[in-house]
Amino acid sequence: MHIFITFCARFGHGHMDNNVIIKAENINYTYSAGTPFVKTALSDINFEIEKGSFIGIIGHTGSGKSTLVQHLNGLIKPQTGKIYFKGKDIWEQPKKINEIRFKIGLVFQYPEHQLFDETVKSDIGFGPKNMGLSENEINKRVTEAAEIVGLPEELLKKSPFELSGGEQRRAALAGILAMKPSVLVLDEPTAALDPKGRDGILKRLLGYQNKYKTTVILVSHSMDDIAKVAEKVMVLNKGRIAMFDTVANVFSKGDELSKIGLNVPEITNIFKKLSKNGIKTNENVYTVKDGAEALLPLLTGGKQ
Repeated sequence: MHIFITFCARFGHGHMDNNVIIKAENINYTYSAGTPFVKTALSDINFEIEKGSFIGIIGHTGSGKSTLVQHLNGLIKPQTGKIYFKGKDIWEQPKKINEIRFKIGLVFQYPEHQLFDETVKSDIGFGPKNMGLSENEINKRVTEAAEIVGLPEELLKKSPFELSGGEQRRAALAGILAMKPSVLVLDEPTAALDPKGRDGILKRLLGYQNKYKTTVILVSHSMDDIAKVAEKVMVLNKGRIAMFDTVANVFSKGDELSKIGLNVPEITNIFKKLSKNGIKTNENVYTVKDGAEALLPLLTGGKQ
């Protein structure tokens, strides 16, 4: 599931660094408590996310990823613990939780299933309209958001159901971006897309983040996707945080990752094999781009 969530609130708590935009404190969540089907989804979750950062979240199916991101914008309320946005407990005023959801944009796994309006334009404008913005501002935001995700203007007049699968995905993403969230949370946004579609979405997300300095949290099963875009990676295992560190530090722990059923990016495996076969090169390669740069000296005899 994907959901975009954004928060704008005042910094309140003195114990929080002003650069921290989201903080989770002792979050626990159990499904079907008190029944034979009890399942602990999150256990003792603590972390801080800095403003403007690009965070990847990985973990096997059932590790708690979707449950965690739904806590961030208040779709799920912690059974114990607190989520802070800009130093303020998001559940401090329960009646204002909808304001949090405008500020922390959450995109579900198949966001195109959320499309419902008569035209693509009105669908993208639905969030801004609910925010009480003027018609001019709504139109401006729809145009901007469509441009960011690469939707041609002529498609805005069409029904969302006339679009291709990739176009629908981009339209749903535009609907979240039009709310200009402070935090963008994406739960598997590239699921079921072909490699070209996946790269297109990731490239646009990176461009958006660079331009607006938005905090982005990306949940993905693809280690290669995470390696391409994230600065830090959170690894979830059985509802707990197993690691939360830089991309290089996390993916350098291939043995630990494989023990919890995860892999390093494919390009990393290739370079480890080259190293084992006596070819001197950098083992710490996590993206194809890095791989190409590392191979160049080998192919040109050290000349570039």
